[in-house]
Amino acid sequence: MKIEMYADVLCPWCYIGKRRLATALTGIPDRHRMEVVWRSYELAPHEGRAPGRTATEAMADWWADAAPARIARIRTLGAAEGLKLNLHLARPVNTFDAHRLGHLAADRGLADEMMERLLRAYHTEGLDIAAPDTLERLGVEAGLDATDVRTMLAGDAYADRVRADERRAAERGVTGVPSLVVDGRPPISAVQAPDRLRRLLRDCLAASPT
Repeated sequence: MKIEMYADVLCPWCYIGKRRLATALTGIPDRHRMEVVWRSYELAPHEGRAPGRTATEAMADWWADAAPARIARIRTLGAAEGLKLNLHLARPVNTFDAHRLGHLAADRGLADEMMERLLRAYHTEGLDIAAPDTLERLGVEAGLDATDVRTMLAGDAYADRVRADERRAAERGVTGVPSLVVDGRPPISAVQAPDRLRRLLRDCLAASPT
């Protein structure tokens, strides 16, 4: 059974959703029948590559007076999953190359490790995930070969896969992240409580022919 996770590195909810999905999967005896596939989704495709204001500052613009409470809730929910979400350090940038790096990692069997490293780099460490040297270092830390990463970043490898994921998201009705598409069913939120996610996945597994 294929579990497709649509996510963007800029999204703190995606980091929370990643943890909750992992927790949900640990309670399923037939976990070996499930394959998690990471899909690209750009929340801010027109964002520049140079870091500017912080995520906290951007959220203050979006949510006005409600921002402090919403930011505090995100941080609290992240902490409950063992995550330190430093939104005051994270600076939104274009994530297209980060998504390309994710596809390279998927080809090497390291998709989950790569997404984990990218999310921690951005949300916890406040690193510039659009900078080629940073992406190269993160790729190596996730287990990739430095030359492979440099070659990918210097060209347009995997750009078509990122665009294909985004087209598929639109076709499937994915309008936000993190979203799960399980065996082609309609998308569901990955931010649900692990117990609820586990029940949903078990039901889907029971209905899956393989």
